[in-house]
Amino acid sequence: MKTLVIGSTKHLFMALFYASLGVVIALLCASIWYLTSRPELDVWHKTELKSAYKRSLGFKDFSQLMALEQAIFDEVEERIYGRTPHDFDSVINRYVRGSLSDPKKWRTDWNRSYEWPQADGDFGVLLLHGMSDSPYATSHLAKHFKGNAHVLALRLPGHGTIPSGLIDIEWQDMASAVSLATEHMQKVLKGKPLYLVGFSTGAALGLNHELERLVKGLSTDYAGMVFLSPAIGLPPVAAGAKWQARLGELLGLEKLSWNSLQAEYDPFKYNSFAVNAGDVVYQLAERNQLLLNQLSSEGKLNIGPILTFQSLVDDTVSTASVVEELYQKLPESNHELVIFDINRTEVNMGLVLNDPLDEFNYLIDRVPLNFNYTLVENRTGEAELRRQVQATTNYAKGESSIEPIAQKWPVNVYSLSHVALPFPIEDSLYGPEGVHYIDRVQIGAASSRGERGVLGVQADEMLRQKWNPFFPYLLDKMDRFIDKQNLD
Repeated sequence: MKTLVIGSTKHLFMALFYASLGVVIALLCASIWYLTSRPELDVWHKTELKSAYKRSLGFKDFSQLMALEQAIFDEVEERIYGRTPHDFDSVINRYVRGSLSDPKKWRTDWNRSYEWPQADGDFGVLLLHGMSDSPYATSHLAKHFKGNAHVLALRLPGHGTIPSGLIDIEWQDMASAVSLATEHMQKVLKGKPLYLVGFSTGAALGLNHELERLVKGLSTDYAGMVFLSPAIGLPPVAAGAKWQARLGELLGLEKLSWNSLQAEYDPFKYNSFAVNAGDVVYQLAERNQLLLNQLSSEGKLNIGPILTFQSLVDDTVSTASVVEELYQKLPESNHELVIFDINRTEVNMGLVLNDPLDEFNYLIDRVPLNFNYTLVENRTGEAELRRQVQATTNYAKGESSIEPIAQKWPVNVYSLSHVALPFPIEDSLYGPEGVHYIDRVQIGAASSRGERGVLGVQADEMLRQKWNPFFPYLLDKMDRFIDKQNLD
């Protein structure tokens, strides 16, 4: 009897094993079929640019990086723009000269690095954009500082050219470029303070630059850092992203190197997103956590003051990680965190499934505050006041304050998004009004309606909030932060 039971159990486990294996293989085959059934790859997905920057080039001077940048844009002009057919289907293709999305429709080609010297400025600002973006993402911040500070907005390697530039980029290549730009700014500033302003991956790169120096026993370079939607932590699914690309290499299926393949209608941001790009951000975030954990409490005191702006809801990076993996690991040292809450009108809250502020408040309240925490939230009171906003600040020392904000929530906006923070309502590309006297694409002003599954752009992407109604508050808060460091 015992032998019979053991034998039956073995057969049962074997059956379950093969059944599970069959399900996994079926799901894998279905996933591969879905990924390979997407639109065909275009030349900007498959071309490998010979002038791409790699840290192995061993550049010692920022001028070398800028010379290579010119070379790569010359190569893009010849190998991409020179070979893209000029047909009707390309009316919103950024890689067709004269199209509505042609970067040359703008007075400045914001895909490139730009430097605006200011000899009599009191400080300098280095601006770093996010993954798949370009220096356009920091252009409004740069314009704000122009005339008062020496400004440099860096084009990160792999960006501003063609989406394939992110297929094999490594975070160390981008970090190397950041180091060259930082060294350049330190030379031209001659002892004046340098501030880092980073958006998303740019914020993670700025943090990494300082952490790498501290771990090596070196002094920091930045008098302070301003982060917008920083990539401190990513959703767990990002950890497995690289296996999709590796499977594609094994099977010879190029499409598996891409998370999304979309029409390239944005002149200053890739719409198609390489799998490797997500993995790069994940690896960078993991590296920063390793370095933070290696630093002693005394070492963390040497990190310059950090001011962070973050939307409570963010589908790209983890808002919780900003608190758990950064701010709660830093000792008290004039650090500030600003969270933009959702728009809490009665209608909006009636549609919200789970209030994201409940979980976030738990993270904030479970340990004593060692940083100043501001929540930009709806004012309470009568219905006509609810779209108006206030900044409620709890200080590390225990005090609190409430500051009314001049701006208010737009009627049809229920929250900010990861991509919205660096852009004001006046932005001619992502803002809601656009520019009507120039014949060019206006992404923020789009209002197409119809059946799903028709357009080559996902509906949730078209509806995503792309500008920040509280941008003036962000600038004012950033100015006060920098002024405080300069006075100290």
